[in-house]
Amino acid sequence: MQDDQNSAILTPDAPAMESFTNAAEAVDRLELLYFQATRFLSEQFLKTVSKGHPGRRIRAYYPEIRLTVTSFDKIDTRLAFGHVSAPGTYATTVTRPDLFRNYLIQQIELLIRNHGVTVEVGLSDTPMPVHFAVSGSEVAIPQEGVMDFSLRDVFDVPDLVTTNDDIVNGVMTRYDDGSAPLAPFTAQRVDYSLARLSHYTATDPTHFQNHVLFTNYQFYVDEFEAYARSALADPTSGYTAFVATGNQIITTPDGVIQPCPKMPQMPTYHLKRADGNGITLVNIGVGPSNAKTATDHIAVLRPHAWLMVGHCAGLRNSQSLGDFVLAHAYLREDHVLDDDLPVWVPIPALAEIQIALEKAVAEVTQLEGYELKRIMRTGTVATIDNRNWELRDQSGPVRRLSQSRAVALDMESATIAANGFRFRVPYGTLLCVSDKPLHGELKLPGMASDFYKTQVSRHLQIGIRAMERLRETPIERLHSRKLRSFEETAFL
Repeated sequence: MQDDQNSAILTPDAPAMESFTNAAEAVDRLELLYFQATRFLSEQFLKTVSKGHPGRRIRAYYPEIRLTVTSFDKIDTRLAFGHVSAPGTYATTVTRPDLFRNYLIQQIELLIRNHGVTVEVGLSDTPMPVHFAVSGSEVAIPQEGVMDFSLRDVFDVPDLVTTNDDIVNGVMTRYDDGSAPLAPFTAQRVDYSLARLSHYTATDPTHFQNHVLFTNYQFYVDEFEAYARSALADPTSGYTAFVATGNQIITTPDGVIQPCPKMPQMPTYHLKRADGNGITLVNIGVGPSNAKTATDHIAVLRPHAWLMVGHCAGLRNSQSLGDFVLAHAYLREDHVLDDDLPVWVPIPALAEIQIALEKAVAEVTQLEGYELKRIMRTGTVATIDNRNWELRDQSGPVRRLSQSRAVALDMESATIAANGFRFRVPYGTLLCVSDKPLHGELKLPGMASDFYKTQVSRHLQIGIRAMERLRETPIERLHSRKLRSFEETAFL
């Protein structure tokens, strides 16, 4: 340990920055520095709780990755990431290198290979909040006022001033020291989301898979568990475990899952593969606010794709209950992302996602040609923030829906797509028509029950099959330049 600023601050020893040409060794160093920092804060916190105010501030720092590129030479690569566009120094703070180990190795290897430079690993000047240091351990941080002194007088706590989306929103392009961001999120922003994910989903972030399905009904959860059990019974499926709320894990089809005594806001379930390329299902409930909350936090895990598989109102008389809608455009009237992503920004359909969904529909329904088109409409999906939009003056919303050529309306899809665009996560939407309010077919109890029984299983199977197709898609095609601007972070 060492004293900073004439013993005003107690910190762990700070080793010098070290250069690496091997990505795995660089991540080993990140893990060591992170472990030392979190252990120091945990030990000092327990000591402070038992002995009282230590008489000075206690602080540890996040580790960081840093590299310098000196040439304008263009990089010959098919990937839209793994390289920088101009000379300069680039840096990012890092948290949970154990959780992100494979991701970090992949990104660092690309930088070393593409630019022929070393990467430096050491401690940053960003303090680590004590709440995040003890997260996941048995140590609990008391609420302010419980101790006989203010926790903030001794330890660093989460700081929302520096925990933001300025990098992904394009607001911040340089740090105070002149370096440019190397990754889309800072360590403190990642830590914040990891904590929120545990709270909202009642599952540990370590269980999340690279392919995420969002839905808005419990019926899909029941079908997902049934599918997971059948997959675990098949030794050739590649799936190894199913995780339910409360981090309940089963590895055999007859494994027991206890009812969750207190369901989280967004119950989440994971059908896992050893390589992390399984499927996570999140029941986000109804509304754009939930959709934004879920995607805001899952984005830090850098998934390969997320899809919305929920219900919608069909807006065309030619549609029937149970028909599918494949979104190729979005009318954004959800409003929750207007400050982060202006509504004038186009949200493009992604060919790889569209093809995977269309082929999945054909495969599961065993239909083709006109018969396939008869049950699946491609078009604009409108997303709104008013569940009872039908009760408003019809001249307003109906006119806009007609002008946009919308074929369906829901409360989540455009939010999930817009946040996928904002966070550079490939996205898509396949909805199922559950009512037609403009044509007298409302979502009434009897109709809904029959609809759910016949359609939910098939709809979920399509979502799963689409994800399995995307899993087979080369990463350079899935994470394409369509989601990258002309000034991007090197890390995906």
